Amino acid sequence: MRIAIPPLSPGLFAASPPDAAIGRASGDTMGTVWSAQVAGLDAAGISALVTPVLARAVAQMSHWDPQSSLSRFNRLPCGQWQALEPDFAAVIAAALDLARLSDGAFDPAAGALVNLWGFGPPGPRDTLPGPDEIAAALASSGHDALAWDPAARRLMRRRPVLLDLSGIAKGHAVDMVADALIAAGHRHFLVEIGGELRGAGLRPDGQPWWVDVEAPDAGRTPLLRIAAVDMAVATSGDYVRRLTLAGRIYAHSLDPRSGAPITHGTASVTVIAPRCMTADGWATALTVLPPDRAVALADEHGIAALGLSRDGREWQSRALGEMLG
Repeated sequence: MRIAIPPLSPGLFAASPPDAAIGRASGDTMGTVWSAQVAGLDAAGISALVTPVLARAVAQMSHWDPQSSLSRFNRLPCGQWQALEPDFAAVIAAALDLARLSDGAFDPAAGALVNLWGFGPPGPRDTLPGPDEIAAALASSGHDALAWDPAARRLMRRRPVLLDLSGIAKGHAVDMVADALIAAGHRHFLVEIGGELRGAGLRPDGQPWWVDVEAPDAGRTPLLRIAAVDMAVATSGDYVRRLTLAGRIYAHSLDPRSGAPITHGTASVTVIAPRCMTADGWATALTVLPPDRAVALADEHGIAALGLSRDGREWQSRALGEMLG
């Protein structure tokens, strides 16, 4: 099994492992499960810190909660600005930047397509979308319809697109929890929300927080083991959730440019980055792209990434190769 060790922060070498037991807590959020391991904080303390942070993330960016800021924005008349909370604004800024860097492989305004294929709040569908339906959803999608005023921290729709931040917001929620732990004085922890993780510091035994990248095939040796030392890990893949229509299995990953699920056979992409929002967004974008384009884009932007196709072929970026021991 390969081991990935990201560049370590200089202060870590001078730090001692925490002389405290690890507390553990977990709960439900964003349609999945969160968990946290924190040195020197018990389960009750972890829950007391994490729960309000995640409630804030849901209240701002959930497309499943009709009262969230995001849902209110999606109902706002076109041409009307909405002021965004700081976390919502940070995710929008990052999402629009990633949409530009990925040439639209990542698109935060593809909610109409997500709903059309049965992955959004309206629920699953029983029939395959027709060409006219896909064309209509494409016409109601696209980040170019968003006007973003970063100075005033406000957002507007030029045409009736639907925001869907599910490809990046979960990663930011991990960062929100990690930042809250650090602000409270905790330096050694591992936080996870639905497979997106961020670690800091060390375990009491002096080991890093090891994160395994599991293979899609159950029982197979993990593809990679990562030392999550002041680093985040996110994986996007179609083996976790798929759509079956008319006897055919479709990938959960949608290409917002074509309006349909990907067909190039990518099973998963894992990204390592200092912040989980970055890892989450890039994993989503790189999964959409064919492997040759994905590795080229990752190399262009210095992204540490590992991709796996359903036929077992792998690719890795140069930045990941530099981490492998």
